[in-house]
Amino acid sequence: MTSSESQPSPVIRVAADADVAAMAAVLGRAFDDDPVWRWILPGGPSRSRRLANLFGLAMRRVHMPLGASEATGRDTAVEAAALWDPPGHWHVSTGRQMRLLVPLLGVLGTRVPAALRALGAIEKHHPHEPHWYLSMLGTDPPAQGNGLGGALLRSRLDRCDAEGVPAYLESSKERNVPYYERFGFRVTRELTLPGRGGPPVWLMWREPGKDG
Repeated sequence: MTSSESQPSPVIRVAADADVAAMAAVLGRAFDDDPVWRWILPGGPSRSRRLANLFGLAMRRVHMPLGASEATGRDTAVEAAALWDPPGHWHVSTGRQMRLLVPLLGVLGTRVPAALRALGAIEKHHPHEPHWYLSMLGTDPPAQGNGLGGALLRSRLDRCDAEGVPAYLESSKERNVPYYERFGFRVTRELTLPGRGGPPVWLMWREPGKDG
């Protein structure tokens, strides 16, 4: 990503409850062309809206209580969001999954089984060593190329380096793999999701202080 030298550095802030709707909308638009989410929610112009509903649910029920999600944008707008989970908090318990089932049905409909199988396959390979988990990073398409995603990454990775803690993510776009590699992430596995036409995801790990 590039940015003009005259453009001020993005201001990173810890996300508050009041930011959830804007962050979810940004993520919905950012992931509208994502291969995994296109496979889970095939067809239809309502995908970005349905994704926004899904991400808003995940933020309110899973990520926001952990106090580690961040947002940024030019002026006061929310144009990029990062959902981080602290060490030891990435796993969603079976009880919480059951409580989320009815809301998930409202968003994903008949694709809930496919989504749960995909998430289960990914979780099976999730590392157990303490680490910060980047669950999701996205920039509003009109704001892409302004360094917002990179600023959000650096905000947390600088702290990972200072504390000596690794970081982990799953990239659902192959073209994003080299981008994350520039921040020190390395592919540990290419995983094909179960089910007909299941797309690949790239599991990526970063040791502290290992920028590319």
